[in-house]
Amino acid sequence: MSDWMRAVPEQIRPWVPGTYITLGTDGFGFSDTRPAARRYFNTDAESVVVAVLEGLARDGEIDPSVAIAAAKQYKIDDVFAAAVSYVDTGSA
Repeated sequence: MSDWMRAVPEQIRPWVPGTYITLGTDGFGFSDTRPAARRYFNTDAESVVVAVLEGLARDGEIDPSVAIAAAKQYKIDDVFAAAVSYVDTGSA
């Protein structure tokens, strides 16, 4: 996962067995708070949880309803639901 592009981790996809999910912002400039931008590009902590659950559901390890419930709980499609940060340390 990266605040940058998915293209770099995607380069190793052919050699990774099993489900391989990459997350990243694909280099787009986005003028908003860091939490809102991470939610928009699905690279915040909550989005990572949902992506992992979706991968597990895709592999048949868990029921898809678990991933759906998490996406609803964390309001994944709502950038305004992202955690508010008053201090931006600049760390990823």
